[in-house]
Amino acid sequence: MDDETADPRPGTVYLVGSGPGDPDLLTVKAKRLLETADVVLHDKLPGPEIIETLPEDRREDVGKRAGGERTPQSEINERLVELAREGKSVVRLKGGDSFVFGRGGEEAEYLAAREVPFEVVPAVTSAIAAPAVAGIPVTHRDHASSVSFVTGHEDPTKEESAVDWEALAATGGTIVVLMGVGRLPDYTEALLEAGMAPETPVALVERGTWPGQQVATSTLETIVDARDEEGIEPPAVTVIGEVAGTRERVLEFLANESDRATERAEPTASDEV
Repeated sequence: MDDETADPRPGTVYLVGSGPGDPDLLTVKAKRLLETADVVLHDKLPGPEIIETLPEDRREDVGKRAGGERTPQSEINERLVELAREGKSVVRLKGGDSFVFGRGGEEAEYLAAREVPFEVVPAVTSAIAAPAVAGIPVTHRDHASSVSFVTGHEDPTKEESAVDWEALAATGGTIVVLMGVGRLPDYTEALLEAGMAPETPVALVERGTWPGQQVATSTLETIVDARDEEGIEPPAVTVIGEVAGTRERVLEFLANESDRATERAEPTASDEV
């Protein structure tokens, strides 16, 4: 078979995490791949400012929404293989890190089984970044020496939850729940029933690093009411544990620092002379 009739070499699929959504928090490699890829298949969570930078003729929206899939995962898998076998460079763009509750692992297995070249491009997961920009560390020497990451949106075909809330309540560390706004009443009740203190601090960070970021703080017993009062909606990260209580001290310092900066900028009597 000569070169003209030979099948083209398959392109490469890049499983890219976009980070929490702020374009400035893209990795250098992710940015380069987005600029050079033949096509980008993106979810809803990479952040609007990132998606808007992609030329319309090089992007495909394969995102999902809570309550139902817009594009079935099976179709996404098949599309990745189809494009790669056409010899294209393909970016599969996901919010956060694609291997943290992002189904990137499933897509990697699918590509590997079909011998399609792929590369994983890690990113900062929103499980860490969203709390951080809200002034909340997920670990702290005084409050938490461990952190558990939990999905609030398990596979709906499971007969029962794989999350052991009783065990999590007993760990004493931080619990970070992704995609869990809708099920907030369920798992906060489960933690209370497991013996976690009702006054345990809790924070909800909606659209962390995005335009329109919102934060609601309360306790394990009252966070559902705070969610409703503040109108917190997906996508949001839930932080449960003593670390959530540090936010107020951080904000107080930042507010005082802002006041001091304003005072330094105000003209004095000698300045006006």
